[in-house]
Amino acid sequence: MQAFSLDGQLCEEKDATISVMDHGLLYGDGVFEGLRFYSGEIFRLDIHLRRLTDSAKAIGLALPMPLSEIEQALYKTVKASQLDNGYIRLIVTRGTGNLGLNPANCHSPRTIIIVAELSMIPDHIRDSGANVIIASTRRMSSDELDPRIKSLNYLTQILARQEANVAGADEAILLNRLGRVAEGTADNVFIVKNGQLQTPPTSEGALDGVTRNAIIDLANRHDIPVSETLLAPYDLYTADECFLTGTGAELIPVAMIDGRELGDTRPVYEILSAAFSHLVQPK
Repeated sequence: MQAFSLDGQLCEEKDATISVMDHGLLYGDGVFEGLRFYSGEIFRLDIHLRRLTDSAKAIGLALPMPLSEIEQALYKTVKASQLDNGYIRLIVTRGTGNLGLNPANCHSPRTIIIVAELSMIPDHIRDSGANVIIASTRRMSSDELDPRIKSLNYLTQILARQEANVAGADEAILLNRLGRVAEGTADNVFIVKNGQLQTPPTSEGALDGVTRNAIIDLANRHDIPVSETLLAPYDLYTADECFLTGTGAELIPVAMIDGRELGDTRPVYEILSAAFSHLVQPK
């Protein structure tokens, strides 16, 4: 089942509401984190809360609750959901203000927690591999909007996702304005070439993903060479393997990119997928 919390208090879905004058709704002025929990334990919670804090600082937004209270509210909402495993959306909005962009008109940020089950990709796609396209929609460069800020404005990713829908694809990969690979609509991109695991650096427009960093750590533990590398579409088309990672996605293998089929075997993905499954289980 789902569970909801507003400003630290559990509530029913019908009561989990904010004002139409909230700047998070009006202008996408706010930040969020997506988190996973396994057997009731939230995966890498401290890292997520640190990133939430940094995102809020970067846009000049004061968190309305101490991190300790946010943590308590998260676990309380997880418990209320009665789910063993699931997904959490943690949102902090700028709060209610006047019409107009000026954030100085907002004085009471809101904290929203939603706990639910999430399946981004059907099991048969996770088994056989996803069909992805390279979107024409471009990722904003880091000198325009730093990708380390997880803001509520996801219009770029939504437009890319629409392209995937029209093309009958499962996901879209965004390039930056230099034509290099940035990220997926809600996930990071990895390829394998000649046994080398590669992923774009965050400076290319990629989110500094929690799962991304977990996979890099696991690759190092399993003696898989890994590097942050500038990637072009050519590198995706000619990769031995490709997979996507994210809190919602976990790990998703890619079978086809822009109509080009990748290999049938995925030895590096299989190693890292098994290692990640072991990692997320509470000890």
